[in-house]
Amino acid sequence: MNRYYWILGAFAALVVLLAVGLNLNPREVPSPLVGKPAPAFRLAVLGQADKTIGPEDMKGKVWLLNVWASWCVSCRQEHPVLVDFSRRGNGTPIVGLNYKELRGDGAIDMRRVPAEQEVPMALERAAGWLKEHGDPYLLTAMDIDGRVGIDYGVYGVPETYVIDKAGIIRMKHTGPVSPQVLNEKILPLVAELNK
Repeated sequence: MNRYYWILGAFAALVVLLAVGLNLNPREVPSPLVGKPAPAFRLAVLGQADKTIGPEDMKGKVWLLNVWASWCVSCRQEHPVLVDFSRRGNGTPIVGLNYKELRGDGAIDMRRVPAEQEVPMALERAAGWLKEHGDPYLLTAMDIDGRVGIDYGVYGVPETYVIDKAGIIRMKHTGPVSPQVLNEKILPLVAELNK
């Protein structure tokens, strides 16, 4: 009889854990980077062959780092929101991080792309996509091989980070930025950080 109570108790605990898990928002994945300095990088800037950018260039400003790619379906969903945000001119710069432009596209067999053609192809695709859909970014850094994305804990695009004036990550949003997320989470945080 005692054995049945143990089985029943274990089953009840499993049901409780499942219920809790199903009520969590998968878009709100906690990041160990929140509250820590943004990982350093120095990457080429799209469309400006002689220029590079890194987080230290943005010190003294509250800014957004938006991880995107032209092959990303969810990026198409959030892109009009970012374009509108940048056109409103609220003074908060968005830096784009183009993530694995060719390597992340499942439709491209990288074994058939000569190494010397990867960078020019990635630059052309990213620039063409921004020309077609609008460019909300102050600059776009090209993370061709995805190494910077690894440092930031990117596991899918799009992802958006709010970084404060001291270069500390204050928020990570996984998934597309919707008007609701922008107005209820990102903009209030940006306003608070700009005080």
